[in-house]
Amino acid sequence: MAGAGLRAAARRWLPCSGHGRPRAASSSPSCSGCGPPGTGAHCPGAPCSAPSLAPAGGAELSAHLWARYQDMRRLVHDLLPPEVCSLLNPAAIYANNEISLHDVEVYGFDYDYTLAQYADSLHPEIFNAARDILIEHYKSLLMKIDAFHYVQLGTAYRGLQPVPDEEVIDLYGGTQHIPLYQMSDFYGKGPSIKQFMDIFSLPEMALLSCVVDHFLGHGLEFDQAHLYKDVTDAIRDVHVKGLMYQWIERDMEKYILKGDETFAVLSRLVDHGKQLFLITNSPFSFVDKGMRHMVGPDWRQLFDVVIVQADKPSFFTDPRKPFRKLDEKGSLQWDRITRLEKGKIYRQGNLFDFLRLTEWRGPRVLYFGDHLYSDLADLMLRHGWRTGAIIPELEREIRIINTEQYMHSLTWQQALTGLLERMQTYQDAESRQVLAAWMKERQELRCITKALFNAQFGSIFRTFHNPTYFSRRLVRFSDLYMASLSCLLNYRVDFTFYPRRTPLQHEAPLWMDQLCTGCMKTPFLSDMAHIR
Repeated sequence: MAGAGLRAAARRWLPCSGHGRPRAASSSPSCSGCGPPGTGAHCPGAPCSAPSLAPAGGAELSAHLWARYQDMRRLVHDLLPPEVCSLLNPAAIYANNEISLHDVEVYGFDYDYTLAQYADSLHPEIFNAARDILIEHYKSLLMKIDAFHYVQLGTAYRGLQPVPDEEVIDLYGGTQHIPLYQMSDFYGKGPSIKQFMDIFSLPEMALLSCVVDHFLGHGLEFDQAHLYKDVTDAIRDVHVKGLMYQWIERDMEKYILKGDETFAVLSRLVDHGKQLFLITNSPFSFVDKGMRHMVGPDWRQLFDVVIVQADKPSFFTDPRKPFRKLDEKGSLQWDRITRLEKGKIYRQGNLFDFLRLTEWRGPRVLYFGDHLYSDLADLMLRHGWRTGAIIPELEREIRIINTEQYMHSLTWQQALTGLLERMQTYQDAESRQVLAAWMKERQELRCITKALFNAQFGSIFRTFHNPTYFSRRLVRFSDLYMASLSCLLNYRVDFTFYPRRTPLQHEAPLWMDQLCTGCMKTPFLSDMAHIR
């Protein structure tokens, strides 16, 4: 969902309209502060006068509602000067939990998409190879789900074609809700739904969509479970057969990004007396070539422990698999492992022996990975390690959030939602028409902000207003998250990260429509008084 193309928003909403309603950039010029006739709306910059009591009903009440609307448009415009944009830094680290790096003595790392960041050009290679494997051998909806297990309408696809909202609701028994038992087990694989949780999922999602679209387009019957298994097996074969490793090894300059920054991060930590370890599912020969490219021939001297082909996530839960030592050529040795030595390479093993041999336990260990389930969940929930999630899509999403179009669209959308909540007390015929117009505008704004990120699915972090299911797991399984490991270079090694206090609903009763001077607060409270 993060790698699909971006379509430009259909319209750009301006701060204020000529007739109390939103207008597109192509609208004819008019006084930006004038409301509908008889509203008494102020022009921008004029002092806010004491509000009058709401008219009894009919046309006067409709005009009263549009006057409130116009006041809010002006307020949002005044609250968002141009310099408010670009406040977020794409290279920042964001905290879900308070953590001081001063207390961290040991740093652990995954390899793929953590130490090694790969270019987007790798995705078509995986897609094409898996497609060829699939051709050689032979519900299906792709959709976005929020933190409360509800499908975001407008994001369900069968193949490459959107599925109507009514059909999605009908498929799930008249609701948008997905029951917990269908969603997933602990590792994100349920009986009927698979969660795609990392960058490696992009080629798999694309191939599933294209194959389903081909079958539907040619009127071919197919079993959804069989099709999913065949596509998943084809993607797996790309990794098992070593095809991806071969492509990257042939042209590391093309596929590996930010190698110099990875070296800088590791060297800096070692220079400050930190201990480092690597646990990866990739084979030693592949990791060795990549680390030589990024760090140099002596890369192993930076790590106190290196474990390859670890078979995560079972590495964290299955105590039966022993460590095996590899020689310089990558061949397995028969020694019984009684200690983990610096500069040596170990294969497989398990976390329980790892903890026993290293005594690296609890919150003094910080482990970085890109997969919430395979890399981070067990370490945080079962073993008390601190965890850092690498989310490459974060950089692009923050750049979009920093745009003026997004800031104005989102802020006005929030303000408009506040107006709808408070003005719904007026239920005469003309007022309902006004509220319906506002509701329509709100839906248009939501679609615009969604399309800024991705025309099909929107942001990976939010549905229209709720966090996505992915965001919920991100907060649960990671203390920190960032776009790449290089973000650590922007902070001291003893820096303390403090999460922002996010208000609960009962802690933040004021909507955007009350965030101005007191002259705007009192009337809205009085409007609501009779339903309290």
